[in-house]
Amino acid sequence: MAGVTAGGGTAGVRAHARIEARPDGRGSTVLPVLAGEGPLALRRTRGTAGEARVTVVGAMSGPLGGDRFLLEADVAADARLGVGSAAATLALPGQGKDPARQETRLRVAAGAALRWEPEPLISVRGSDLELLTRAEVAEGGRLLLREELVLGRHAEPPGTLTSRLTLRVGGRLVLDQELACGPGAPGGWDGPAVLAGHRAVGQILLVDPAFAVRPPPSRLLGQAASLVALPGPAALITALAPDALRLRRLLEEALRATAGPAGDAEGG
Repeated sequence: MAGVTAGGGTAGVRAHARIEARPDGRGSTVLPVLAGEGPLALRRTRGTAGEARVTVVGAMSGPLGGDRFLLEADVAADARLGVGSAAATLALPGQGKDPARQETRLRVAAGAALRWEPEPLISVRGSDLELLTRAEVAEGGRLLLREELVLGRHAEPPGTLTSRLTLRVGGRLVLDQELACGPGAPGGWDGPAVLAGHRAVGQILLVDPAFAVRPPPSRLLGQAASLVALPGPAALITALAPDALRLRRLLEEALRATAGPAGDAEGG
């Protein structure tokens, strides 16, 4: 069960959810571990041939100030897993003085494939959230990870949001980036060098063995999106938009524009 703690200036919910995906030996994927609690309820939903599908269903509001959420996914060799969420996540103010923290740990084995595609996270006015995503992909593994961040609801200033994404491929650190936004962030986050006045920012991180043979060329994808080739082999698509709907469209268009291996990655 999810725990509730208080003391030392912190009051919040502690929740841990874990997914393990394994091949069943007949071309499909089974989920020997599918354990969620409190705000991290997990449901197996209809997948595609060979791929298991899991949806995170928010059973409680949050994350609130002081909450600590941890979500783990472990995909074994030759397994295929897709994970999404039932609705957008709202980062909300809480009674605790400490920021909320939501951590995701992803592990993908050689020959495995993971599609991690949650709905957007919305930073509500007065909230304070630290978002940390760590992905570890073995040589020969495949990953598609989508992250969409929206700064405030309609006509609302954002809360404070810090997002950090790290990727290791074959044990090698390929990407370690951090974005801080909102009233608690260092100055300049809304300037032309960072968000340039946009209120939605997103990225798609791709890892595909095919990139080792034919890496995608780094380039601009329109005025508000770009593709950057990373070592690993991996690639990162980044986009800015005025709202969540246009951000999703931009990311989908950018992903379709990445021909060859990126198209394979999209299919999982």
